[in-house]
Amino acid sequence: MNEPTRRGLTADDALPPVEPPNAAFLVQLFVVPLTIVACGLFVVWGFYWLAQMGNDPESYVRALRRNNEGRWQVALNFANDLRGPGGAALKGDAKLAADLAGILDDEVASGRTQGSGHAAEQSKTLCGYLCRALGEFSVPEAAVPLLKRANDTADSQTAQAAVEALAVLASNLAAAGKSFDDPAAVTKAILAASQSENKTLRSSATFALGVIGGPGASERLGHLIEDADDDVRYNAAIGLARQGADAAWKPLEEMLALPDVVPSEGDQQGQAERYRRAMIVVNALKGVSLLVDDTKRPPPGAVTTLITKLATDPVSDVRSSAAALDRRIGRLAAGQ
Repeated sequence: MNEPTRRGLTADDALPPVEPPNAAFLVQLFVVPLTIVACGLFVVWGFYWLAQMGNDPESYVRALRRNNEGRWQVALNFANDLRGPGGAALKGDAKLAADLAGILDDEVASGRTQGSGHAAEQSKTLCGYLCRALGEFSVPEAAVPLLKRANDTADSQTAQAAVEALAVLASNLAAAGKSFDDPAAVTKAILAASQSENKTLRSSATFALGVIGGPGASERLGHLIEDADDDVRYNAAIGLARQGADAAWKPLEEMLALPDVVPSEGDQQGQAERYRRAMIVVNALKGVSLLVDDTKRPPPGAVTTLITKLATDPVSDVRSSAAALDRRIGRLAAGQ
């Protein structure tokens, strides 16, 4: 398995100073979706539940077993609690992971996700956040319920959450010096999800392939850089960059060449597009950095030219990241 903690990219490293887009957009964002979704969706309900429950896992489990509309909020808050400073003691609790897995299995078995209307959406949202909570653990057992959902063709929303959670779980396991009990089964499930006709699921699976790796991952990523969907191609580029593959250069160049979007005052859609473009470019710069680390040589000339240009970009985090990389490439070219 690859080493996601050593070579991973995090959105928190450099977020552009623009207004964040709405939650519906964030759910589909192409790199490290879980981190961003958690930031965008942690609303007033979160503070209420955390104040009421603190760090008591049994309180969460009891609340999640109640059949009411607020359970998805509990699952969201639990995922955030696991991610926070107090979650370290809970991440290694295999019994707690098993309890969440049971609740997820029961919700899927209820058939509520297959309905329509408000109740079905509530059920799918609950399942999605249960998957995200399971991804925050650092025990191999948490992978079992996620693997069950990763190829659920009847519920692509939950399948996407499960795939993303497997990528986070892989990172957590690596940080704890552990691995999946059956890495081949995980890679097989992610490879299957990367064939989905649903582009958001395919994009998430592409991201997960770059993190998790395994037999066939590199070959599949090589095909996915030709995908018709932008986010799929960009995720494939970052995954290949993690692996030091020269095939990443072309899509990385495409990402770096995206022009800035200058929204008018109050234009939320324009703000969202600017945010997205900045995220893509910053992560492309990190991908270039990974390839430079592996090859010990400067990027192709066209890529270097784009990086130099980005060192004067209007968005501060793009500008600072590009300037730092440009200086580094200059030292490398000079043999320093």
